[in-house]
Amino acid sequence: MKYVVLGAAGFIGTNLSKALSTNADDKVVAIDEKAEYFDKCLYTDNIERIAVDYKNIESYESALIDADIVFHLISTNNPSSSNIHISEDITENVSISISVLEACVRQKAKRVLFLSSGGTVYGDRDRYPIKEEDETFPITTYGIQKLTIEKLFYLYGYIHDLNYVIVRLSNPYGPYQRPNGRLGALSTFTYRALKDEEIIVYGDGSVIRDYIYIDDAIEAIINIAKRENTDRIYNIGSGKGTSINELISWIGSALDKPLSVKYQEKRQVDLKENVLDPKKYTDQFGKLCQTPLDEGIRLTADFLKKYYDL
Repeated sequence: MKYVVLGAAGFIGTNLSKALSTNADDKVVAIDEKAEYFDKCLYTDNIERIAVDYKNIESYESALIDADIVFHLISTNNPSSSNIHISEDITENVSISISVLEACVRQKAKRVLFLSSGGTVYGDRDRYPIKEEDETFPITTYGIQKLTIEKLFYLYGYIHDLNYVIVRLSNPYGPYQRPNGRLGALSTFTYRALKDEEIIVYGDGSVIRDYIYIDDAIEAIINIAKRENTDRIYNIGSGKGTSINELISWIGSALDKPLSVKYQEKRQVDLKENVLDPKKYTDQFGKLCQTPLDEGIRLTADFLKKYYDL
């Protein structure tokens, strides 16, 4: 099979491309903005790496020819930087996605998977866990652009019969997630703990999130991408909520060391709670593999220690 991964050098893209390449008979075309973004783990015989400007679809459209599955993971912003440059964030990401959709239609891509955000499209809810059918009220431009792109996929499916599926992912963590504090509290906190640095918490630590180990998330994404079905949207998450304070306690216990924590003013972009219901997935695909949080923290710590020579 031929897979095309758009946004292949990011955290999820790296893990996805690596997993897709395990079958030597399959070809993976990994596309991202700069060659230096690609990790050394993606330098294998059946991975073709292409560095391009996302906005210039003509420079990589030919890569979509004969694609069995296209994975659209492109995003030029993240939740923590949302609402700063509202017009630019929405315009750029939506425009790029329209170009990708047009190219997929022209090149007759057999199937397209869009990675949306279960952590932002729903907004604040009154009950949890959140189902796919629940209303969506994003409070960030990140969530708005993800939801807008979802609607564009529906439109292109309606007009052009595009075969697509959408994954709303919760909070993945694990190897290759950059611990720079912009995304991924678990990876960032674990990294800072290993370096004996202060952990910064925005708010009082009561914010609740749904954490899923990256290997479990990737397995679910690939299962959804490969199987034809009538459903278009799937939540992928643990279905369990963990507060920031509880997470810090788990990290301290897993690493067996005291942690230094500093609390700062709450950010406007942070939802008070977000927990996804993955029942639709489990009903159709079977049990969602869920690495226990303490084991996931230790696996993440082992990777960080080796990767960053800590």
